[in-house]
Amino acid sequence: MTQSNPPWPLLHSVAALADAPLSQIAERLREATLPSVGSTALVIFTEDCTGRPQKKAGAEEIISRVSIEELDNLRAELPDDGPWRGEAELAGKPRQALALKHAPSNALLVLTDPRLVDPDSDAGLEMLTYLWNITARRIQEKVADAPPSYLIESRAASAERLRVTAELTDLHSTTLETLLAALRSSSMDHATARTTVTDLAAKALVGLRTHSDRTTELVKEPVAKAFERLRDDLRPLTGFSGIEVQFIEPPLNGRDLPGEVAHAARAIVRGLVLAMMEQPEVSRIRTHWDCDGENLLINVRDDGGGALTTEDPNISRLDRRVQALTGQLRMDVMAGWGADVFVSLPLDLPARPAGDVTGWNLAARELEVLQHLASGHRNRTIASSMGISENTVKFHVRNLFKKLDVGSRTEAIALAHSHGMRQS
Repeated sequence: MTQSNPPWPLLHSVAALADAPLSQIAERLREATLPSVGSTALVIFTEDCTGRPQKKAGAEEIISRVSIEELDNLRAELPDDGPWRGEAELAGKPRQALALKHAPSNALLVLTDPRLVDPDSDAGLEMLTYLWNITARRIQEKVADAPPSYLIESRAASAERLRVTAELTDLHSTTLETLLAALRSSSMDHATARTTVTDLAAKALVGLRTHSDRTTELVKEPVAKAFERLRDDLRPLTGFSGIEVQFIEPPLNGRDLPGEVAHAARAIVRGLVLAMMEQPEVSRIRTHWDCDGENLLINVRDDGGGALTTEDPNISRLDRRVQALTGQLRMDVMAGWGADVFVSLPLDLPARPAGDVTGWNLAARELEVLQHLASGHRNRTIASSMGISENTVKFHVRNLFKKLDVGSRTEAIALAHSHGMRQS
């Protein structure tokens, strides 16, 4: 019997995706798909990563301009199964696109100006679908077990994006409202032109407000909705484990949760429930959420023999995740009565002292460039202030990206702000 050679290029692509950090996963996926499907740009839109919902690779004029609103509109039109091809508004103008959804996470993959290497075969689309499913699942896994550095940076990026969006909303809303007032003035003639422009301005105002609301939804989640998603996640366990899982609803008027807190809270509760289910003689587990306005309060309790301890590897891992969000985990265990776990997760980022960046190992020049970035300065301004060339500034910025493990100026600025560097 003849033994065929292993498909090494495909295996190497899968290995590269499996090892890729989230900041590079779009680039790795694009490299893996190019032998089957060419494109000018590749964009991933995933709400699992609330701080960085877009992951992009390819042409700068596309990836720098594509918006969440455009991706959200496209996703709403797609079927749950199979690829979609057609024209879509992306990066400010209609473009040919190839798009797929990952149904379990509702993540979206978009390739602009797609070119099938073999247009007469379905093999290219099948390979793209296969690699996309691996990537989407990998993103879910990476976020579910995110290290402390990712969680802290992601929260900072979420807060920064929300701040910028709010500022843009206020600015453009004022402009459009003034325009509407002027066009509605009885002292103006050309009624038809006034009516037309009024309708256009009103539509733009609604669109801007909708964009602001959508961005807010990505970085905040109502506590009741977050708890309902937890219930959905745990529902399969209640059906097959034989253990009763009780859910005590949080107050409906509780404060909205930052996206990272909601996501981490669900992962923490899932981990606690699974750890408790591994014990003998457990027949019932109760989980309860509450919100005191400053913290999400979580309580998970079982009726086992009280064998679970904080030294358990699963509990230690969950405790590290709680600490990454500056939270606290406490466990009370009583032999014969079970374990009672209390978790408190702050809803606001802790204040950090300015200059608390020693862990980044930045050179003096790199730190100075980062301070300029945090103040909103462009490369030309930084070069003039520091008495160096723009190429040297770019060199320092590239080194900063590597040391901070970020992929863009926005992420670097958000991380700098989270450590106390503010605009001057």
